[in-house]
Amino acid sequence: MTPPTIALKIDANTYVGTRDGIPRLVEILGRRGIRATFYFAMGPDNTAKAIRRIITQRGFLRAATRLGTPALYGMRTLLSGILIPSPLIGAKRADTIRQTVAAGHEVGTHGWDHVKWHDLLPWIPKNMLALELGRACALFEEVLGRRVKTVAAPGWQVSADSLEIQDAMYLAYASDCRGIAPFLPVIEGRRFATLQVPTTMPTLDELIVRREATRQNVAERLMTHLRPGLNVHTIQAEIEGGKMAHCFEEFLHRLQRIDARFVTLGEAAEEAQRAGAPRCELTMAELPGRPGKVALQGAEVSNGQRGRGGEHP
Repeated sequence: MTPPTIALKIDANTYVGTRDGIPRLVEILGRRGIRATFYFAMGPDNTAKAIRRIITQRGFLRAATRLGTPALYGMRTLLSGILIPSPLIGAKRADTIRQTVAAGHEVGTHGWDHVKWHDLLPWIPKNMLALELGRACALFEEVLGRRVKTVAAPGWQVSADSLEIQDAMYLAYASDCRGIAPFLPVIEGRRFATLQVPTTMPTLDELIVRREATRQNVAERLMTHLRPGLNVHTIQAEIEGGKMAHCFEEFLHRLQRIDARFVTLGEAAEEAQRAGAPRCELTMAELPGRPGKVALQGAEVSNGQRGRGGEHP
């Protein structure tokens, strides 16, 4: 049996996650000789404003309770943006971003204001979306001295406007959605040119929220979701880089025991482009264990016709 291919997508959504979680994850990966792709939220940490999800997202409070969000994230993060001033993550933690690159990892942006994009995307005018991405990319270039080549939408939230703006940025690829394999997206008949490399596996927190796993066996349960070919797994600096770092280490240990092949998302994108990525629909839909809707890869589009879609994690 051919060992699976694994691409690790690491999202840093908050100031504390970037300050504390990212160095811990870089150290863990360094000890094992694994390269990953890191996405940094560059603007203000407004995590406290996510409180509105109790009203706007069905199942948010239940999910937060099952996961133990206050203990995982800490009060410094949960109060940031309301009772605690919002630090500019990219500016304050520029050294962390540079150190991640120096350690050999691939980096991109995770937007400007993570909570704003995640919660309000459908209501943000296109010119303001362009400003959000533009500010994130400008600070990224200031920190690293080069332009952004890849972005990941906060909370897997996309729209036709956001994809149109991405196309104008001439990115190498994006990782904005959930799905089964790299593809070129179509939204309501509109075709876009930026390759999507979707997250294919459930996240650690989703498995716990939907009670498929506990903190004691989550690494074992993640292994059951591996498929032949490319597997893209998203982790959060605040969770796997924090109190659940041991779960991430156990998952890596199990992967290396089966001789899994590790690639960055950029390497996965290059392989998909050489092979010829299909064009697929991209829709917003619910996913087990994840409150609200996320962008999901749908049916393949061929000559204007819809084919059969794959199963989602």
